[in-house]
Amino acid sequence: MSIFLDAVGKNKLTPKQILSDPALFLAFGFGSGLAKKAPGTFGTVAAIPLYALFVQADVLIYSLLTISVAVVGVWICGVAAEKLGEHDFGGIVWDEIAGFLIAMWLVPFTWQAVLWGFVLFRLFDILKPWPIRAIDRQVHGGLGIMLDDILAGLFAAVLLRMMFQWGWLT
Repeated sequence: MSIFLDAVGKNKLTPKQILSDPALFLAFGFGSGLAKKAPGTFGTVAAIPLYALFVQADVLIYSLLTISVAVVGVWICGVAAEKLGEHDFGGIVWDEIAGFLIAMWLVPFTWQAVLWGFVLFRLFDILKPWPIRAIDRQVHGGLGIMLDDILAGLFAAVLLRMMFQWGWLT
């Protein structure tokens, strides 16, 4: 019994095909999206080392890198959906990576903030409060895959900033 998917999408790609194709490798969050259960959560976990790397730069560089991840993600997710033959397949987790980076944008680095950013981002991504759910249903393609997670990341970022301002996080 494996914790990884055997065949992926309507086109039944193998994990080897996913991991050997650069666009699919990125779309599947360096392989984290191949998890059978909770691939979005595993994709968000995969974002943490990337965040730890990005946060060492100044805010301008972090911002440019995060915007690049989101913009390139539209293409990556669109290509992945096409290759899989399925729109917004659960294993496509590049959107979770971008969303988590957005959630942590302009938030001082602490492990407490990382934990809260993770939890808040996953909650907004899973629950999809208005307008996230409405936008998720109306926008398709790579942009549609990315947009709900970008918004979930923005929601989480606002709440995290408020938590710092109110002194709930230090």
